[in-house]
Amino acid sequence: MRAHIPLLAMLVAAAAPVAAQAPVITEQGDPSVRSDTLYRLAVDPADYPEESFVLLLDDGVVRREADGTGVTTFRTVAQVLTPDAVESFGELSFGWDRTRERFRLNWVRVIDARTGAVISDKPVHEQESLAEVSFDAPVYTDQQTKRVSLGGVAPGTIVDYSYTTETVQPVLPGDFIESWSIHTGSPTRRSRYVLDLPADYEPRIQERNLNFRRQTQERGGRRIYTWATADLPKIDPEPFAAVDSNKVFMSLAIGGRTEWADVGRWYSGLSADRYELTPEIEARVAEVVAGARTREDSLRAVYRWVAQDFRYVSLSLGIGGYQPRTPAEVFRTQYGDCKDKATLFIAIARRFGANAHPVLLNSYGGDGRDMPSVARFNHMIAAVERPEGGYTYLDLTAETIPWGEVSPSYQGGFGLVVHPDGRTEEITFPLNEPSANRMETTVAGELAPDGTFSGVFTRSSYGALQYGLRDAFARTVTPKDRREMTRSMAQSLFEGARGDSLEIFDGKDLSAEPRIRLWLSEGRAARASGGTLILNLPFANGSMEQAIAEIESRDEARRFDIDAGRVIGPVEAVTEFRVTLPEGYRARLPENVDAQGIFGRYTAEFVQEGRELRVTRRMWGRRGTEPKERLPELVSFFRDMSKDDAVFIIVEPAAD
Repeated sequence: MRAHIPLLAMLVAAAAPVAAQAPVITEQGDPSVRSDTLYRLAVDPADYPEESFVLLLDDGVVRREADGTGVTTFRTVAQVLTPDAVESFGELSFGWDRTRERFRLNWVRVIDARTGAVISDKPVHEQESLAEVSFDAPVYTDQQTKRVSLGGVAPGTIVDYSYTTETVQPVLPGDFIESWSIHTGSPTRRSRYVLDLPADYEPRIQERNLNFRRQTQERGGRRIYTWATADLPKIDPEPFAAVDSNKVFMSLAIGGRTEWADVGRWYSGLSADRYELTPEIEARVAEVVAGARTREDSLRAVYRWVAQDFRYVSLSLGIGGYQPRTPAEVFRTQYGDCKDKATLFIAIARRFGANAHPVLLNSYGGDGRDMPSVARFNHMIAAVERPEGGYTYLDLTAETIPWGEVSPSYQGGFGLVVHPDGRTEEITFPLNEPSANRMETTVAGELAPDGTFSGVFTRSSYGALQYGLRDAFARTVTPKDRREMTRSMAQSLFEGARGDSLEIFDGKDLSAEPRIRLWLSEGRAARASGGTLILNLPFANGSMEQAIAEIESRDEARRFDIDAGRVIGPVEAVTEFRVTLPEGYRARLPENVDAQGIFGRYTAEFVQEGRELRVTRRMWGRRGTEPKERLPELVSFFRDMSKDDAVFIIVEPAAD
């Protein structure tokens, strides 16, 4: 590897007390970093045989004011090692909110890594456009996109680009949140993050797992925080890793002085006049709730109506990204986004006398309550107060989630209930018990002497496991669809099997049990071998040999703790194969298996009673994090599960 000037020292010195200011980066360059010195950090590709690129510099310089306005500049300098990386860096894309931000591409350069010569100093093509809109779940935003194509990018080159985004109008005055991953997922030679704030402003700073200290200087009424480090290795993923508790990934989170009460007052002000119902809406609601006997019956009917009969379309333009449209607008257009549909439901629920409120949350879950900011949220649902206390949570964008169920994606996550007077209430969404997330699958029937099987396939799902079935049958199933489903399901169980009389359910009927049934015939379940039949089992066994091999093939010491939820998961699954054997036949039964430990339990039971052979497999899992030192217990658990390796059972005439 080439010798180089110690750039880390230079990066730190750029914020020394003599200057005590963040670099002001322009289109002409970055005064705090000499590019020729930076390019000397180029690596020998032979030292990185498994990498497609190496980051020579990952750099962020942020200047924020107390009102939430500010300027952010990022710079990436990447050495391209393989053709795969050429695709990644040959086309670059940048996005910003054109109503609240201004964007500037400072430079894009392609450099020869060996000589430092400039191959190109500008894009060969540039294009600006509004963000593309998905047809499945359309979201129309003020997001502007700039795409640039670079010439000369090839293995052995360096791509160096920098861009600046200026926030001119914060969503909520004074509100901001910044995050910075020091570990990037790639080898990184130099990492720097500079934060420039008024000296009398105390931000919230969360430093996670840092192995170095930040530097802080003050001058001219500003305080400069600098996080700079060098030679960060790539952290490879590990099987069943619990990344949130590993104390390995280094990262920063920085927020302003916003409180959740500020967010509540802000949203309450935006939505205060958005709950008025028109006579047309009230007339339609009367039709929707006709026949309802109780207020809850009425609310259930309204929930289904709003969730399923109003198309999801998001118009996140200007303040519309945060302020709901009126019920009248939503009713007239028959579409809305999460906040539009939730607001319509809340307005109707309040008309029925229910205490209903909006809930702000992140649809991907997580906590985040220790860093208050509007930016923590990307979703809104409704909460209805229950007479006995607590809330019923209702996601009006989820067509197939039954009344009172919480989406698995944010169970256990943080939400903010906003009351009509602007008060806020921090809540944690309930978690299903593992036993509530249950799937039961059964194949039951009779085996003929020629090895063909006829019988019935049944599957029922509950809790978090129901949505695969519900979504599959939430659309109109045509006769052709039904034929294809019948054929595919039958042949997935036994070779050549024919399906008939498929029973399904309406996935949008939120009171319907998620259950399907299919009659089977002519399936080649067994083949003759001498005087015996080799009976194929239709369901997977407990073998975890591949997972064991993956764990044991790693040479490095384990870094991460173990996420128990990624082993089996907080679910309960049962498969049962019941087959009536030909007269006079007995099965050679494998040994029963009972594997259990801190990560869950798995059982396999093989029984013959009279002519009926029964193979039942059950597994239960759990949530939680276990220390990495318990990895041998996980391997032992997998070895015990793998004792159930039966994929077929020998069936033979009983001895006289």
